[in-house]
Amino acid sequence: MLEQVTLLCGALTGLALLLNLWRLLKGPTLHDRILALDTMYINAIALILLLGTHMGSPLYFEGALLIAMLGFISTVTVAKYLLRGDIIE
Repeated sequence: MLEQVTLLCGALTGLALLLNLWRLLKGPTLHDRILALDTMYINAIALILLLGTHMGSPLYFEGALLIAMLGFISTVTVAKYLLRGDIIE
């Protein structure tokens, strides 16, 4: 039962990733594209965690942690660039 739920959640998360990719490519504004990219990070983390649960390996959790840190840093960097026009003051 847990394997079926994990596979279903993985499929739905994969669908969400595709929809985020569509928003990233077709977003009418730059803000929409940044939000789509940030949501893609979150969905990728969820997908990796589901894969780690399905495989039973703790290595996937470390990869998810690395992607979470990179996603946070990139989102803060892009938001700072949009607000001030410069990343490093």
